[in-house]
Amino acid sequence: MGAVYEKLVDLLVNHFAVPRAQIRPDATFEELDMDSLFVVELLLVIQSEFEVEIPDDAVGRADSIGHLAGIVESGIGVAP
Repeated sequence: MGAVYEKLVDLLVNHFAVPRAQIRPDATFEELDMDSLFVVELLLVIQSEFEVEIPDDAVGRADSIGHLAGIVESGIGVAP
């Protein structure tokens, strides 16, 4: 995976205390025991860190870290 994925991993580890060993591109938020509120909070942090706008309903608990990385990559450069 690319730089966006790596930065997402760092955010999950450093800001949300997710064990790095559990994070994989195909790991879903549900597998990582993250509830809907966690996902919304993560999206807010990502929007600030990457300066992108991501609708709250774009990512759910069944989505993977890799899916989220793709959404962020596609939104980079779009003003919030």
